[in-house]
Amino acid sequence: MLNPIHQFLLRITLSRFTEHLSKHNDVFSIVKNKNGKEKIGQHLKFNPSLKSYEARREAVAHVIKCLGNLIPGIQNELYPVTLAFGVPPFFSLERAAAPYFGIKAYGVHMNGYVEIDGEKFLWVAKRSEDKPTFPGMLDHIVAGGLPHGISCKKNIIKECEEEAGIPASISTKHTTQPWAVSYIDIEGYRYKRDALFCYDLKLPPDFVPKNEEIFDYIEEDQTDNDTNFFLCYN
Repeated sequence: MLNPIHQFLLRITLSRFTEHLSKHNDVFSIVKNKNGKEKIGQHLKFNPSLKSYEARREAVAHVIKCLGNLIPGIQNELYPVTLAFGVPPFFSLERAAAPYFGIKAYGVHMNGYVEIDGEKFLWVAKRSEDKPTFPGMLDHIVAGGLPHGISCKKNIIKECEEEAGIPASISTKHTTQPWAVSYIDIEGYRYKRDALFCYDLKLPPDFVPKNEEIFDYIEEDQTDNDTNFFLCYN
């Protein structure tokens, strides 16, 4: 019986994407799944010669490089590939490539809110128009992927400082325990399977996020239909 790593990697990778991998048979073999007469998809198996974590990581990295612009938005950030959350990874791959290979990815998101006169107001961010994913769309005050080698708690504290200027003295004391949201999105060559660990953080009433990266923060109610900004409140 084959080791699980030779079976599980790309069970739900879209067949229109695996067509671009056929020449990389030194890394993968393509297995066609059948349900009666109808093909329902394809998956890939690693070449058995790739026995170590590093060998698999390097081989997949080379394939991604060869694919060029087929996978846009390369971030040089590694995502772990596992059978389940929290178990040791079999290898890691470029974050932007995860949905193309059908890899389940994880992220951390945070709702940052303030209480004013008994009402809760939610800080909302607007993504940069230059972002490769969801440009110009509204977002949480803090959001980021969960890269290899860092816990959810440490990652959300890091993202708080980097994306919104929220100091650890606030995020470590007032962040709630996370809850999880999972979703699937199929578009083009991508089969995106994400699980997000979501946190709530009560901020001081006078706190104003610092635009450390690519967000515009919403401070006032906006009613103009042409604007992308609004203030969310209970």
